[in-house]
Amino acid sequence: MNKNILVTGGTGYIGSHTCALLLNAGYDVVIYDNFSNSKPEIADKIRDITGKNLTLIKGDLLDKSRLAKTFSENKIDAVIHFAGLKAVGESVRIPLSYYHNNVTGTIYLLQEMTAANCKTIVFSSSATVYGVKAPFPYKETMDLTPTSSPYGATKVFIERILQDTCVSDSDFSAVLLRYFNPIGAHESGLIGENPNGIPNNLMPYIGKVALGELPYLSVFGDDYNTPDGTCVRDYLHVADLAKGHLSALKYAAKHKGAEAVNLGTGHGHSVLSIIKAFEEATGIAIPYKITPRRAGDLDEFYADANKAGELFGWHAERSIEDMCRDTWNFLQKTKNGG
Repeated sequence: MNKNILVTGGTGYIGSHTCALLLNAGYDVVIYDNFSNSKPEIADKIRDITGKNLTLIKGDLLDKSRLAKTFSENKIDAVIHFAGLKAVGESVRIPLSYYHNNVTGTIYLLQEMTAANCKTIVFSSSATVYGVKAPFPYKETMDLTPTSSPYGATKVFIERILQDTCVSDSDFSAVLLRYFNPIGAHESGLIGENPNGIPNNLMPYIGKVALGELPYLSVFGDDYNTPDGTCVRDYLHVADLAKGHLSALKYAAKHKGAEAVNLGTGHGHSVLSIIKAFEEATGIAIPYKITPRRAGDLDEFYADANKAGELFGWHAERSIEDMCRDTWNFLQKTKNGG
């Protein structure tokens, strides 16, 4: 099997859960991260969870010399690529930063992979690749343009770059994981979503309100074409998502070419229904205010996740209640210094 795995963005929310799973599955892990939206201490949490060591390298994808050194000093067999800017609204405001960081950074990564004869990659893509007029549930065969934001466009461009790379080199293998909205935390409570600054995503925002760190939750719009007027998304547990990366890695090790695969539950939940689920799971009231819509947000989307089951036997297993309970467990431990 691919033994030594480079994980870009490995101390981030999804990356940290995937690294813990990789270590427990017997892989060696090298994390490459610039900590722009995470902390190096997360690597210690991963070590605590697994009882195993990993290599942590501070580096930016735009630093070609640092990337080259990482590949020359570590025999990398495969890459799981999480690193990138990821806020939809921010990407509308500063698109050039998103294109440069996400697309150029990936090109540099692929150049160094090729130089090191490392030809297996699992890419952290997104449901935002699907065109704004695509009907739901989203299927992998649908058109990908136009996207709703520059962030989504960077994912489309990277997917195309990976597909073209696989065409140009028949030994290259790439799995493009288009996942939906991860929430929840590790069952240990040691790692979860804890972004720097004001959260961009729903669940950490709810968490900061529940902890009393923010006075209320801003709900961006209540006039969408959905049952309660708030955005509907396909929320899946981050632990299920991490398992999807492990399954994809095993698949990529045995197959050549590029495959795009959705990871989601196949069911949508509105913002207000997530608030209610969190309140029921924790007993804590979450005050909220309706605020103007954010640029780039769509009314509703959720996955057709059948291909993941057919290709590598993956299915989401955990419930919304699990996601809310595990989030609150993580937040309480974090607040108490755990």
